[in-house]
Amino acid sequence: MKSFILYLLVITTISLSAGFGRTAFASPTLSVNSTGNDVIILQQKLQDVGYAISIVDGEFGNETKAAVEKFQSDHNLSVTGIVNNATWRALKKIKSPKTSKLLPTDSNKKATLNLDEYNDTKLVPFGKTLISQSKANEVVRTAKKFIGVPYVFGGTTPSGFDCSGFLQYAFKENGILIPRLADEQYKLGKAVKTKELTAGDLVFFTTYEAGASHCGIYLGEGQFLHVSSSRGVRIDYLDNTYWAPRFYGAKKIVEV
Repeated sequence: MKSFILYLLVITTISLSAGFGRTAFASPTLSVNSTGNDVIILQQKLQDVGYAISIVDGEFGNETKAAVEKFQSDHNLSVTGIVNNATWRALKKIKSPKTSKLLPTDSNKKATLNLDEYNDTKLVPFGKTLISQSKANEVVRTAKKFIGVPYVFGGTTPSGFDCSGFLQYAFKENGILIPRLADEQYKLGKAVKTKELTAGDLVFFTTYEAGASHCGIYLGEGQFLHVSSSRGVRIDYLDNTYWAPRFYGAKKIVEV
């Protein structure tokens, strides 16, 4: 009987995933006690557009609830403190005031970046090849210095990184600004096949949610450098039995 119930649960999960596809993962319902990267995305967006979030920690507490309620009130939404599809849609429409200009993406949409703490860094434009191979090699050399650094949820420093925080840090150390989150980093550069990649280009995977939710720096010969949640900063192969079926896309950001 237990085996049959487990079977039904598995089939139901697969059916729901197939039926809802990207939408179900892209618009998770969040409320008090929710945790994870989706909460980080929520908190960063609220903070960027001027709502009171003192710390982006991936924990949906009373402060985050209050900011959500204020946002909902300001945008004529039902004030529940629960982030549903309507709240996500409204948030996505609001552009951060803390930006220098809008930059075109490869999908002809618009994106914005918080530039407050990057006065001395060089902006990387969206939708173009971005850096020379020599500069890319410098980024790779910097990134390799952190092999073995542990994974830390929301980590952005050498004391611990998450995947996109690691990439942002390695590029920033070489005077280049890229977005904070993997799905935003996926807007960089030009979509290419893996055989067109050179060292310093970016690779993306689908893990905890649909779309680009994990990222790494391509090293050449089928290898990429990234932050594993279980093993920290490490090198893996694109044809690895775990990563190959989760591969989402490659982006060329290195001029050739």
